[in-house]
Formats: sequence, structure tokens, C-alpha cells
Amino acid sequence: MRRWLAIIALFAAMLPAGSPPGSTAEILLTESEIAKALSHGPWPLPGARDMSNRASGDPSAIMLGRQLFFDAALSLSGQISCASCHRPLDGFTERKPRAMGFELQDRNTLALLNLRHQRWFGWGGQNDNLWAQSIAPLLKPDEMGFREDRLVSILASAEFVEPYTAIFGPLSTHSVTESLVNAGKLLAAYLETLETGRSRFDLFRDALAEGDLVEAATYPQAAQRGFKLFVGRGRCSLCHSGPLFSNGEFHDAGRPYFVEPGRVDPGRHGGIEALRRSPFTLDGQYSDDNERSEAWAVRTVVQQHANFGSFRVPGLRNVAQTAPYIHDGSLPTLHDVVDHYSNIDLERLHADGEAILVPLRLTEAEAADLVAFLESLSGAPVGGIPGPN
Repeated sequence: MRRWLAIIALFAAMLPAGSPPGSTAEILLTESEIAKALSHGPWPLPGARDMSNRASGDPSAIMLGRQLFFDAALSLSGQISCASCHRPLDGFTERKPRAMGFELQDRNTLALLNLRHQRWFGWGGQNDNLWAQSIAPLLKPDEMGFREDRLVSILASAEFVEPYTAIFGPLSTHSVTESLVNAGKLLAAYLETLETGRSRFDLFRDALAEGDLVEAATYPQAAQRGFKLFVGRGRCSLCHSGPLFSNGEFHDAGRPYFVEPGRVDPGRHGGIEALRRSPFTLDGQYSDDNERSEAWAVRTVVQQHANFGSFRVPGLRNVAQTAPYIHDGSLPTLHDVVDHYSNIDLERLHADGEAILVPLRLTEAEAADLVAFLESLSGAPVGGIPGPN
């Protein structure tokens, strides 16, 4: 890594005489910041089959899962599908503060990109696998209102029954719960294919890794300054780490917990309680992984007071396309998010606190640079099929 300082110094010496500071042919990162940039890649990550889901990676299962994803017949009204809230053209989320099923939900709709790389699902981590999370909205009477009879008839239809049988065996041998789980596994097979493409940041990061400083220097100066804040004084990367720009865990972001007067969202605390009650975990009977190789997480999770009011750290890839932000959708823009952390009210944190959070007191120019960096994390979604036809 030491060679980077010498290379960058040499590159800077090659700039035309009189080039102003911050010109487009300049790399602003220090040696340690370059190392941090490299830690956020490479992208995309290699994919692996979900051993708990026999449908994972199966092309026919992916197609069936896609059909279910866009099928409103699974809801009680016949008018709400998964895609009603997870809109493909909006990054598989929606432009509303809080999701609306049959009733208004407590939380913002999470995007459905890069899910195959997660350990916990939902804002509170109430599920430890993607197929269980996929059936969660079906089971909620205030969200989609699961229609058991309609699910079985769909799976028994001519377009489903043969490929379904090839994957899971005869439908007639399955209980309604087993059919529900298998539908979740089909949905998960489709959702695994939804990933973000390579972003402008990835091109910068890879150019640094390859020593291509000419290409690296084309990364916008504002985004470089924003990255320096992100990994430096802002300490954002302590939670938003790695290629996903998320550590996958749960933190207190200093936002109100009240959904309405007299009612709070317990966050991770409620998620752990739901996880412990669920029959659909990686340690349960519906997992296809006979070795239960990933069940250690649900077996060892510990309930703590600090879990109350903490929420999963979302990944930041394509974050510019997934407004509004925070678990309750109360921050409309990236500028609002940056302002929140710049002027965070420490009184809203737990007594034992999130010690990494301090008011940043960013200037307007610094805030704009940080937003420029966040906007550079977007790449066109790849994989999957964007619409129902």
C-alpha cells in the first residue's frame, strides 16, 4: 500500500502546470482512505445457492417466483401484489414514507436489491432467511391478507403444477403450511436475482485496485471529498461497511420511536421476539439444509435492552433511488438524511448510547459533497425481470 503515496505523488507531478486544486485530474484520497475504498468492493459479490431453499438458483423456480411476485390474486382483495409496494421502477421499493397494504403499515418499504447477501431480513430482523421474509406479508391480515385457498389453486394451475412438482414433489402431498413455505421459496429464488449493477464508485474503486490512476482521477471531486467525510470525520463507514455498505446489524439512528401517540416501534427488540416464535427459521423443520449450517445465528442471538428502538442498517447501493429514508420514511431526501446526522439530537439515543454518533456540524459544501458520494453508489439493477410481462 505504501507504493500508492509515491504513485499518487508522481501522478500529481504529471498534471499540467497551473492545474487548480480539485481539478478533474486529481486523486484526493490518502493512503489509508484508498485502503478503505478498496474494502467496499469488489462488486458484484459472488453468489451462492441458499442451502435452506431447494429452489434457490433453479431457473424454473425463478420464473415461478416472478409470476407470484406480480400476482395480486394472493391478496384478499385480489388487488395487492408484492410489486404493489416493491415497485421495480422505484428500485423495488415505493415513494411513500410508510407502506400501505389493507392498512397503513408502521415502517417504510425496504428495497429488494442484494438480498441474497443478507443475514437478517426486515427492519427488525424478524427473519433469518429470505423465504420466510417473502411469506411474511402474505400472513399479515393488515398487509396482503393471505388467501390459502387461492394459493393452492395457483400452485395447482397448469402453468405451475409441473415445475412445482419437479422442485418440491406433488402438491397433493403438502399441507397448506408446506405449500405456503414452498411459495416463499419460489419468491426467494426470484428475489435472489435482483442485484444492483456496478456504480460510478465501483469504477473508481476498481481503478484504484488496478493502479489505473487516469481512470480513477475521473471520479468526481465532490464525490471524493464526500467519501473522505464518509470514512473519516463522519464515521459513516463504521456501520455502512463492506461491499454492501452495511454491516447487516442493528443500530439506534437517533430517530423517534413513536409510530403514533402512545405507541412505539420496538425495532430489533420486537424482531428478536418474532424470530424466536417463528417456525420458519434456518433452525426449523422447513429448512432444506439438513446440516443447519447457517442456523448458528438464530441459535445465538441475544436479547438486550439496547435492541429496543434499533433498526437494521440498510445497504447504501442505489440509495439515491430509494427515498424516503429511515425505518419510518420520515426523511424525504438524502440531504435530509445528511442534515439529520449533521445535527443529531443525542438525547434521542439510548442511555448506553451509540457512541459513534456525534453531531457533525457539516457546512453546506460538506453536506453537498457527502450527498454527491452517496449518489455515486447507484448502478442500474441487474438480474431478474423488471415487469409482469
